[in-house]
Amino acid sequence: MKLERLTATTVIPALGVVLALIPGCSSPPTPEEAGTIAEEAYIFAYPMLENYKTMYAQAVDKSSPAYRATFNEIYHMSNLLDADFTEVVTPNNDTFYDFIWLDLRSEPQVLSVPEIPPDRYYAFQLIDMFTHNFGYVGSRATGSQAGNYLIAGPDWLGETPDGINGVFQSEGQFVLALGRTQVNGEDDAPAVREIQAKYTVTPLSNFLGQEEPSSAPVLDFPPYDEKRAGSADFIGYLNFLLGQLKPDTSEKEMLARFEKIGIQAGVDFDAEDLDPAIRQAIDQGVASALTKIKGNIPTLGEIKNGWMMNMGIFGNRNEMKGKYLTRASAAMIGLYGNTHYEAFYPVCQVDDKGEPLDGSKHRYVLHFTKDNIPAVRGFWSTTIYRLPEKLFVPNPINRYSIGDRTAGLRYGRDGSLRIYLQKEPPGGSTRANWLPAPDGPFYLVCRLYWPKDMVVLEECTPPTVRRVQ
Repeated sequence: MKLERLTATTVIPALGVVLALIPGCSSPPTPEEAGTIAEEAYIFAYPMLENYKTMYAQAVDKSSPAYRATFNEIYHMSNLLDADFTEVVTPNNDTFYDFIWLDLRSEPQVLSVPEIPPDRYYAFQLIDMFTHNFGYVGSRATGSQAGNYLIAGPDWLGETPDGINGVFQSEGQFVLALGRTQVNGEDDAPAVREIQAKYTVTPLSNFLGQEEPSSAPVLDFPPYDEKRAGSADFIGYLNFLLGQLKPDTSEKEMLARFEKIGIQAGVDFDAEDLDPAIRQAIDQGVASALTKIKGNIPTLGEIKNGWMMNMGIFGNRNEMKGKYLTRASAAMIGLYGNTHYEAFYPVCQVDDKGEPLDGSKHRYVLHFTKDNIPAVRGFWSTTIYRLPEKLFVPNPINRYSIGDRTAGLRYGRDGSLRIYLQKEPPGGSTRANWLPAPDGPFYLVCRLYWPKDMVVLEECTPPTVRRVQ
């Protein structure tokens, strides 16, 4: 089955020879060469495939349970997530989300934001088709004042219009603008919903009061299939995606090498037409790539105090240049992660004895001295997740995270803070600092929104999780 409809110019091989399937190649690859190229190409493509999977489910396939809204419309997620939420792993309980999938083929879109109180953190993370964070609108990047921000595709050549506070240009025609707005508990939710109602996205022509340009051609989005995306058929998806972006000059040589196995922007591809030996080699290259991506995850950050400090695994093109395996591994564990100077996420799975955290075996305490309470300009939280589900822990007080916005949190006279991680509530006044643990294994994520100082790693490292005797 083709991933795209055949066009009048599509070359249909009369014979099952690889040469006819690979335009521009003077000779077919050997199986060994095809497998090597496939492994490299799949590592390059993996974040793009994961991004496409999400875009297809949220903005294209209206029958998908994950469908949000069509392109260039805002979807507000205006409730704090709880233990009933199972749609994605490692969710946050700190912010409301806004999802905007942008189609920039016809014209740029204008993201407008209202004035936000200076003490309320918000950010719109602009993510391109490669999963680079190519821009930010928000408290850190653009301030708390109201503004209009133009988001353009790779072919836009216009001047910055009047009334536009900033321009962000993507390498691809499709962009995810992912918004997060700080919520200080359920009582604060109505105020945040009022802010969300003032976030808007407008076509540039409409913003300027001009005539709309011609609509872009209707795209035949290839239906996403997990099995096909993890096989030689990934090439069909990649070819489609490459047809919707402008390759960076630094990657032209690499993409030319990929052409030897049929990777070429906008070209139809069907793995069934491949020579069986070549197809098997490409499938094996994909499997090898997935093994490498998964195996690289433990190396993404330095372990300090038992916490994985995943710094520098998300960023813009310059920050991620050439780091294809890192980008792929990061997408596998946390698609759409923030650049570390916007929000930093240390992760802990072990205690002070080096053993996995387990609420059925031990009680724990996380003790911040006055000097190592997270230093942030936004806010911080610590969230607990049960394993293997990687989801919130159901508990009688409906508390899934704890941090500087937690009502009633008690600090020591010396300014220190103790957080109690256990399945049963602690006694007395310490209950106010209880983060309920599951009756089994779990892990922690500490979220630091807009950290004050990322220069000295130790200043961002949470304390060791210690067993309570």
